[in-house]
Amino acid sequence: MQYLLKSRFVLASLLVASSALNAADLDRATPEQAGLSSQRLERVAAALKPYIDNKQIPGGVVGVARNNKLIYLKSFGHSDIESGKAMRDDSIFRIASMTKPITSVAVMMLYEEGKLLLTDPLSKHIPEFKGIKVLSQGGEPVAAKREPTILDLLSHTSGISYRFWNKEPIAKMYEDAGVSDGLTPTQGTIGEAVKKIALVPLNNQPGEAYEYGLNTDVLGALIEVVSGMPLDQFFKARIFDPLKMKDTQFFVSAAQKDRLVSLYMPKPEGGLAKAGDEPTRWGQLVFSPAVPYSNLRTYFSGGGGLSSTVPDYLRFTQMFINGGQLDGARVLSRKSVELMASNQIGKLSVWDYIPHYAAGNLGDKF
Repeated sequence: MQYLLKSRFVLASLLVASSALNAADLDRATPEQAGLSSQRLERVAAALKPYIDNKQIPGGVVGVARNNKLIYLKSFGHSDIESGKAMRDDSIFRIASMTKPITSVAVMMLYEEGKLLLTDPLSKHIPEFKGIKVLSQGGEPVAAKREPTILDLLSHTSGISYRFWNKEPIAKMYEDAGVSDGLTPTQGTIGEAVKKIALVPLNNQPGEAYEYGLNTDVLGALIEVVSGMPLDQFFKARIFDPLKMKDTQFFVSAAQKDRLVSLYMPKPEGGLAKAGDEPTRWGQLVFSPAVPYSNLRTYFSGGGGLSSTVPDYLRFTQMFINGGQLDGARVLSRKSVELMASNQIGKLSVWDYIPHYAAGNLGDKF
């Protein structure tokens, strides 16, 4: 089961599975046909209603699938409060860090094809990371004990951080180097942005600490280098088209724009404030409310740049439940799926203040 509540707007993708059927699509079925209860599923609406009534979120979409059958898909509240526009089952959300599992899948595809090894040092593919330093406890750069590897990036143990954590002195170093957290579309390319990250020391020795950071953005640049394709094209050709994820992309088209959910931020006094057209700051995070058309941008954030719908993301998660395939299209081997779902960081501490947070595996959110 998977549930996402990001920055007071909701993309709920609830996936329940007991067995995988080899060639089934996400056709509609009743809950009872899939072994679930219609009456109990109706409790979902009651669970979401207080969040909408209390103006903690404008609305949401919930989808439930079992045995490759879509058994529940309902929308609640509004996609835009001011205009009264109702949320739709196919409303498009900025999925933020739910981009990360898709990027991890792309890396594992290249691994399966023998184009990289998970043990490869990052500098083998992105030379700017050769000789990267690590911040000592005193704040001075020192030599790394070893180079960060692709596996370190996949498991967030490379030492690369996020600027929005506001840890000093690393946050100031990221700011001075012009490093963005990837949530706001920028000019240039992800490859150019990653070269800026390489200018900043690592926050931890590679492999010695879990640090949720810009690792997956670096993986996005790695995919471009190894595949020879821009990240958006690789995703579309190798993942979205085979899985029939027709509404998943970095930037919405003119035809899709009306389905894009407006972005809201919590007001200090309670309630929601609609973000304007310019990049909006919430704490240390900066979001871009306006998602430009695809032909205007070249920056593709592998860590947080995609937009998608609940039906599309259900297809992606169903592929995992099926051991790497959906509708006869195999994206990953079953062994790669098992590897992605397994613990890769041993007993390293992962966000002690969030009990049972499932991270440290190569799927990041799975």
